[in-house]
Amino acid sequence: MNNEWKGKRVLIIGAARQGLALTRYLSAHGAIVTLNDSQSEEIKSSIQEELTPLSVTCVFGGHPESLLENTDLVCVSGGVPLDLPILKQAISNGIPLTNDSQIFFNYVKAPVIGITGSAGKTTTTTLVGRMAQHLFQNGRKVWVGGNIGNPLLESVGEIEKDDLVILELSSFQLELMSTSPEIAAVLNITPNHLDRHRTMKSYTDAKANILIHQAHSDIAILNREDPGSWNLKNLVKGRLSSFGQQKPQESYSASFIENGHISYLREGKIIELLTTSEIELKGKHNLINVLAACAIALEAGIPDESIREGVKGFTGVAHRLEFVRELHGVRWYNDSIATAPERTSAAILSVTEPIVLLLGGRDKDLPWNDLADLIHQRVDHVVIFGELCEKVLSVLGGVKPDRKPQTISLCIELKDAVQKANEIAEAGDVVLFSPGGTSFDAFKDFEERGEFFRSWVNQLS
Repeated sequence: MNNEWKGKRVLIIGAARQGLALTRYLSAHGAIVTLNDSQSEEIKSSIQEELTPLSVTCVFGGHPESLLENTDLVCVSGGVPLDLPILKQAISNGIPLTNDSQIFFNYVKAPVIGITGSAGKTTTTTLVGRMAQHLFQNGRKVWVGGNIGNPLLESVGEIEKDDLVILELSSFQLELMSTSPEIAAVLNITPNHLDRHRTMKSYTDAKANILIHQAHSDIAILNREDPGSWNLKNLVKGRLSSFGQQKPQESYSASFIENGHISYLREGKIIELLTTSEIELKGKHNLINVLAACAIALEAGIPDESIREGVKGFTGVAHRLEFVRELHGVRWYNDSIATAPERTSAAILSVTEPIVLLLGGRDKDLPWNDLADLIHQRVDHVVIFGELCEKVLSVLGGVKPDRKPQTISLCIELKDAVQKANEIAEAGDVVLFSPGGTSFDAFKDFEERGEFFRSWVNQLS
């Protein structure tokens, strides 16, 4: 047992996945934990029942600053904004802030690959995990987690020094971190989460934390064709690698596409890894994710054959352009992960068939004009639901003769939108659920939203 936590008084703010994992870990190591969340008292009983053996104090329904009395440390879950009054007061009182990811880095013995970006994190992290698992089939273990799946903090004691950890890291996790992984990848940086970070500079600064604390012996992988990622190259202390579609002019390590092959340039030599025809993922953005995963894997010492096997047969992650079913000649896709307009644009560009697009959810104070222009070029019908109805309708400007979309329908809830799309779609169409907004107006997260969508689509007859 780690005795460092014994008797330490810790306030954990946020009772979702990360906060609960922190609560279990710190309580098991002797900390005196208070778990606090703004959600109503209604959820308190179910969480308290789960945590009863740990004697955790739960305070729900608000964030009273009295909780800071006799507190040694405040742990902040990813979804909690740092401008919360209780956190400002904690800083004013000299109480340090941290999160589950930083605590994990403090104790993990194995090398860590960290992957961040505005889009593509989960697909790329999963791909690198598949590549590593093909290599580590005997003895060594691959641990994939962070912002996807279960937080790895509770497993940190089981992770051996010869294992490999692959973490997806969000801007929310990174903004409080003072440790960077040995191998760090920034896939892209485009407007996202501005409802939380307020400015692009603040958002970019949070992402940059994945590089800032690296050592000169570490490795950074950047997207040379994305300005947001590539502009961070001056922060790189160690070896720089890159990825992109075009062959780079410079001589540093890089993945690229040439003559229908994913190739890698290293020390002046070109390694052909696989053909683009072997990639089953849909869309140009996923081709870039494969390029990123190949660069990350090679820099981590994963051999060519394992990289190829990791890509083969991989059709994607749930809720990311996930094919749900075909009904009466209409193909339905679940892209609930698209919580920003840019993600919706990437999904639209992945489809060649006529599109019925489901848009909605809660806005993140992001620009919608580029997506609106694309909709006018590529989308036949739009169905809008949730809090975004008024904003999206305003940006689209309504239906006009001889211009797409042919129809715009407004629905209160997603379930109604599914029914409306089913009425509109004809054989040969694609119904694309790629909302562009967050799920928080009606669902716990994008995964829950995607699961309901999938269920409702499968109930159609």
